Amino acid sequence: MDHRKWIGIVLAFGLLWAISAPAQGQEGGVLWVDRFAGSLNAEGIPEGWTLEKNKGPQSKIALGKENDGFFLYLRSVQDNFGLRKELSFEIKKFPFLQWRWKVKELPKGGDVRKRETDDQAGQLYILFPRFPAMVNTRSVGYLWDSTAPVGTRGTSTAYSKMKYVVLQSGPEKLGQWIHESRNVYEDYKNLFQEEPPTVGGVLIFINSQHTQSSADCFYGDIFFSATMPKK
Repeated sequence: MDHRKWIGIVLAFGLLWAISAPAQGQEGGVLWVDRFAGSLNAEGIPEGWTLEKNKGPQSKIALGKENDGFFLYLRSVQDNFGLRKELSFEIKKFPFLQWRWKVKELPKGGDVRKRETDDQAGQLYILFPRFPAMVNTRSVGYLWDSTAPVGTRGTSTAYSKMKYVVLQSGPEKLGQWIHESRNVYEDYKNLFQEEPPTVGGVLIFINSQHTQSSADCFYGDIFFSATMPKK
């Protein structure tokens, strides 16, 4: 199954309750998604997250620590899977999303603009469920693509309510931690030309099955904030 079709299905069944679920991890003007300082549960999944689509035997989910902090590590070997965390809040109140990520291996020939090569190492989606969720859930995705230029914006080739922005592209920054900051509220309005519904969750995804290759991505310190981050 195409990984973006899969995302559409899990949105429908996994996020219906999240429309009324309370926001988690609020600290003043910050709403934490995760610091990744916890542990994996008995199923090998970070506490507080849900596995979306069973991963293959060679793929990997891990938590670790480097000098500059804790991280989540995903590796895909001709595979596609992800982790979802439910949150519920108004994006206008916490519009600024910040995180850091690092990629060491990109899917060979991956290109979000073509369905047959639609593989990315780094994928972070903000989910906006709206009834009926099966056909009406929106998502804003931030990608580290292999080929599509930085700044590319578009619509998923498999799911029309999934929009994306390419933030990093190609091998130039491989092995480096990159800090990102996005105004999700403004991105949603620009991509969908409407006011956003309530946030329902965050999805981290990775895939390399279309290109029959492998990829990995590290994530650290994902959070929303009420005010613009200081440079």
